[in-house]
Amino acid sequence: MKPKVAFICVHNSCRSQMAEALGKLFAADVFESYSAGTETKPKINQDAVKIIKDLYQFDMNTTQYSKLITDVPAVDIVIKMGCNVVCPYLSSKYEEDWGLEDPTGKGEEEFKKTALLIEEKVKKLAARIQEGIIHL
Repeated sequence: MKPKVAFICVHNSCRSQMAEALGKLFAADVFESYSAGTETKPKINQDAVKIIKDLYQFDMNTTQYSKLITDVPAVDIVIKMGCNVVCPYLSSKYEEDWGLEDPTGKGEEEFKKTALLIEEKVKKLAARIQEGIIHL
């Protein structure tokens, strides 16, 4: 069985959603991707949706929605996106904080930079899982 990874932040509308999408795109053979927060927004940040669609031809509006941490199954790995406040708590066997700045309210270039950084981190996470560096 593949491990379940939850990408979490407070609102589950931007960075965690991008990470879920990129996990599905680049690591579906290694782990299952989820995202969640302690609060939800009526819809995913549309700037995040646009940049993921532009860069990866993946439409988060059709595949994802804002979820609470109580809406995801039990997970093996929790990735905190970088909350700048107290991140939500979700029980797991392994946890790390990626410390990413929220691009909300900033320009397209910041969203692109964030998406590319998340892509790199998702791929490295998948490699560490495959190599057994992360023990579950």
